[in-house]
Amino acid sequence: MILIWLILGALALLGVCGVLLAPSRYAPVSSDATVQVVVLGDIGRSPRMQYHAISLAKHGHNVDIVGYKESELHAFLESSPKVKVVAIPPWPKRYQTDNKLLFLGMAPLKVLWQTWGLFSALAYRTVPAKFTLVQNPPSIPTLLVAHVVCLLRNTTLCIDWHNFGHSILALKLGSKHPLVRISETYEYAVSRSAPVNFTVTEAMARVLREKHGRQYVVPLYDRPPAHFQPCRSDGARKEGFRELSKRLGWPEHDGPTRLLVSSTSWTADEDFSILLDALAGYSVVATARNLPTILAVITGKGPQKDYYLSRIAAMESERKLERVRIRTAWLSMEDYAAMLSFADLGVSLHMSSSGVDLPMKVVDMFGAGLPVVGWSQFEAWSELVKEGVNGKGFGSSAELRELLLELFTNDEGLARLKEGALKECDKRWDDEWDAKAGKIFL
Repeated sequence: MILIWLILGALALLGVCGVLLAPSRYAPVSSDATVQVVVLGDIGRSPRMQYHAISLAKHGHNVDIVGYKESELHAFLESSPKVKVVAIPPWPKRYQTDNKLLFLGMAPLKVLWQTWGLFSALAYRTVPAKFTLVQNPPSIPTLLVAHVVCLLRNTTLCIDWHNFGHSILALKLGSKHPLVRISETYEYAVSRSAPVNFTVTEAMARVLREKHGRQYVVPLYDRPPAHFQPCRSDGARKEGFRELSKRLGWPEHDGPTRLLVSSTSWTADEDFSILLDALAGYSVVATARNLPTILAVITGKGPQKDYYLSRIAAMESERKLERVRIRTAWLSMEDYAAMLSFADLGVSLHMSSSGVDLPMKVVDMFGAGLPVVGWSQFEAWSELVKEGVNGKGFGSSAELRELLLELFTNDEGLARLKEGALKECDKRWDDEWDAKAGKIFL
């Protein structure tokens, strides 16, 4: 059954390409060379690709940023004459499903839909580009479509590896599923056509070099952009948070309160139950020992959000969170940056499906001078967080609970981590990008 769907999908893909290629759309590359920045996802929820586009435009390039336009973009992208946003239609929500069988049945149709939208955007709705910079994952059909268009338009393909697509698919289907193995083969085979590869970690670059023979791989670390800044004054921090809370309609809290912030995608690779159980455990001890209340602000969107909101409501009704207040929000980039600067501690639940990617949310937290505790049971964690210096790692909800108790009852320990996080503020995206990527896009 799977083989039949794959064959049908391949034939349909060839048919789509044939139809689209029938009328010639040849145009010479202009002297003001364009760079295409491509993400087969919501541009507004793809900060790294937005930062790429901003850096390219600031260096004088014309930029076509291609993807779904479902949420607010960075103000620079909306206003810059150098940037053109090319929106493609997303896969209709009514066809999205977490059911494994329905997912497999709908997958070929989804691939066809995405292929049509992406190919028409890259080959027909944009001028020929000097470079096409593609986010991976998703790898299907992004890498193949980008490869075909780059061949047809004499464009240099660059891949920005955020993770490995097959490792994410394995979360849904299992690592031994035939489609996962096919996806892995496809991902590495098609990506061979890219002469330039960026990765988010050195560990990921090492995998591409040693296992897959890539010659030109540049680790380009996520760094916070300029709008993430620490709030140096306690008075300004408290007043700023009070104003933001009022604007969001959150009630004020009496007594000592610690502000904890976590950004989550509400997906399987970020198990929110770990944080929820840790908060419940903290509440039990805090109630008995009269410890500070935690105000936990959770930002982000995702498929499991409603499920966890119902769990939170049930736990609150059962009085399991008496010393914890949980608020969820979808914030603008400016409000999110402000929230991080007001907070006492950040939490990362990112588990890394591949073991070699890193959570960008931690980078943003460091940009605001916010110390972090995070899931640390994967290889690349130590490339970002220095244990006991700018953050701490955990491997279970019990360990996270103990960290919350330790840090929220030990001002000196939290201040020490804060000092380490503030030192990370000196590492900025513009410096990283100019040194490593800027010289490539000449």
